[in-house]
Amino acid sequence: MAKNWAITIGVNQYDYLQPLNYAKRDAQLMHDFLRDEASFERIFFFSDDSPVVAGKSTRPNRANLRRVLRELFEKPFMGNGDNFWFFFSGHGIRHADRDYLMPSDGNPDDIEDTAIPIHFVSERLRRCGADNVVLILDACRNQGSRSKGEGVGRQTAEEARQTGVISIFSCSPNEYSYEIEALQQGAFTSALLEGLGVQGRCATVERLNQYLSRRVPEIAHQHNKARQTPYIIAEPVEKTRLILLPKYATLADI
Repeated sequence: MAKNWAITIGVNQYDYLQPLNYAKRDAQLMHDFLRDEASFERIFFFSDDSPVVAGKSTRPNRANLRRVLRELFEKPFMGNGDNFWFFFSGHGIRHADRDYLMPSDGNPDDIEDTAIPIHFVSERLRRCGADNVVLILDACRNQGSRSKGEGVGRQTAEEARQTGVISIFSCSPNEYSYEIEALQQGAFTSALLEGLGVQGRCATVERLNQYLSRRVPEIAHQHNKARQTPYIIAEPVEKTRLILLPKYATLADI
């Protein structure tokens, strides 16, 4: 029986950046979906007010996130057919040609010492030994994470091509990822949960990519936002046929 584990992180409240409205809710909804619909056995959840677990804080600051990435992935604990998903909703910053996730105490004036390199996240995730590592990033927010230039994605996408980590990005590097007040969610996570759920029934990476490519720009347009174009890096090409959700798989997917 395959193991399915995940980490979901949502950061609304920042010490040095503008707060977000729905990042925490996006991560909570993703956590609930993976637990209730995808039957994941274990999910580590970090948010502004997530509870203490086993005596340890799950507030999404740098120390706590680095701790779980160091301790959980110290040695392999998964194998053939297993899956590990990592979902982050919050601010992200590109600095000195490197992509960073901003924890709750991340300081844009001291990125190297307060942010978390996505390269570090990916490297730790790969240590788990799972056949399939899925990295989902909604980290190019339209509030306060950058004033000019690119958002995160370019470096991480290139590394994904080399390492085989299936990487799902909420928007292209020169775009923003929008929060939609009417939905009480981000446009990307709203579409992602549709696509993975009963509405989209996207059993494979390829089908999910097709769904997101259509649905996210549609949601952004409906709510008078600029274009938002998500994309997925899945290499080698066999990864595009990976079955994410077996219960929606058809004979053609198998």
